[in-house]
Amino acid sequence: MKNLFVKIAAAGMLMLAPAIAQAAEGYSTANVNMRAGPSTRYPAVAVIPAGSSVEIRGCLSDVNWCDVEFYGGRGWVSGQYVQALYQQRRVYVGPQYYRPLGIPMIRFSVDNYWDRYYRNRDFYRDRDRWSRGPDYYYRDRDNRDRDRDRDRNNRDRDRDWRDRDGRGQDRDRDRNRDWRDDNRRDDRRDNDRRVFDCRPGDPSCDP
Repeated sequence: MKNLFVKIAAAGMLMLAPAIAQAAEGYSTANVNMRAGPSTRYPAVAVIPAGSSVEIRGCLSDVNWCDVEFYGGRGWVSGQYVQALYQQRRVYVGPQYYRPLGIPMIRFSVDNYWDRYYRNRDFYRDRDRWSRGPDYYYRDRDNRDRDRDRDRNNRDRDRDWRDRDGRGQDRDRDRNRDWRDDNRRDDRRDNDRRVFDCRPGDPSCDP
C-alpha cells in the first residue's frame, strides 16, 4: 500500500512538472509597451518600466515575441526587450533559450486571447477586424478613412454647387429686376417727354 502511494505521488509530480515549467522569470531592459498582440501595431495595454520583473508565459517560434505577465496583466513584448537568467548570466530571450529556460512555444489567437484578457478594453469591439491581423486592420481603417474623406468631399462639392446655383439664381433675379426697372424708367421718361413737348391745342397730345 505504501508503495502504491509513493507511485501515485511520483506520477502526480510528473504531471505537475510541465505546468511548473510553463513560465520563466524575466526582466525588462527598457521602458517598453506591453501590447495586445505580437506586433508593434497591436494596441498598447501597459508600459513596463525598465528593470521590472515579468513572468514569461510563452513565446512564438516564428517571431521573437513573448506572452508575459506583469502585475496581474497580460500582454506581448518583443524578446529583444526581455532578459532571463541562464547559467548565471542574463541573456535576451530568443528561440535558442526557450527550451533551457522552460519557456513553451505557443501560438497567438486574437479571439481566444482577447476574450480571456481584454473584454473590458475599448479595442475589444474591433476584434473581428483585428483577428485578421494588424496589417488588415490598418488597411481596412485607411480604406474607411478614404471613403469618409471622399463622402465629405462629395458633400462639399454638392454644397458648393448649390451655393453657386443659388448665387446664379440671385444674379438672374437681379438682372430681371434691373431690366424691369430700366423699362419703368424708360416709360417714365417717355411720359415726361410727352408732357413737356405737348402744347395746348396740339393734336399729338390728345390721349
